[in-house]
Amino acid sequence: MAAFRTLGPKAAAALDEELMSTGAFSIDQLMELAGLAVSQAMYTLSPPTKSPNILVACGPGNNGGDGLVAARHLYHLGYKPTMYYPKQGKNELYGRLRTQLEQLKIPFTNDFPAAVGKSNWIIDAVFGFSFSGEVREPFPAVIEALKTSVIPVLAVDAPSSWNIDEGPPQEGPGKWYDPAALISLTAPKPLAKWFEGRHFVGGRFVSQEVADKYGFDVPTYKGCDQIAEVGSHDEKL
Repeated sequence: MAAFRTLGPKAAAALDEELMSTGAFSIDQLMELAGLAVSQAMYTLSPPTKSPNILVACGPGNNGGDGLVAARHLYHLGYKPTMYYPKQGKNELYGRLRTQLEQLKIPFTNDFPAAVGKSNWIIDAVFGFSFSGEVREPFPAVIEALKTSVIPVLAVDAPSSWNIDEGPPQEGPGKWYDPAALISLTAPKPLAKWFEGRHFVGGRFVSQEVADKYGFDVPTYKGCDQIAEVGSHDEKL
């Protein structure tokens, strides 16, 4: 993997705070940009003509919100998303995002294994870079299913249950979980050192000045792309 500067947990949290204060971004805007990038990464991996059925697994936090936004964009790109969203967060934003999907008649399911069997790809938007501690119900079985499924997985910002600094866990349901693709939001996190699949960065809204302040690299985005693929041996951010 090409060398690049990553964004650690404290810096990532501080960056989000600055973006929403002096940067004047709202959480809605940041989530919309993230979800748009996720949907474009999915399209790059496999367009709807090839893989129409996408299962989007969402957690209760902002990572899950990114997944909800991504599903809306995927629908308008021609996919047929199905949502697994067993534990909705308390922020009213999540309720609004869910309502938008329900208005599009996008189905929600409580039977994750059955939905996996009907899917061409899975988007893992369960836990993001801020995850720590034990995986709580109902997500251990979900991560176990992601690990053992033959259906390819695109992880949002972090493979769920991975430690942001130390990568894949040494025990628990996430041990040996290795998704096919990863989209790092704003900048890659240190866990990317352990990731060997296709790797994208989405964050085409951060200035070079901000990137320099927080010590990460901005990739070269092409044309109107919201994502940049990174990670090949001859490629450098």
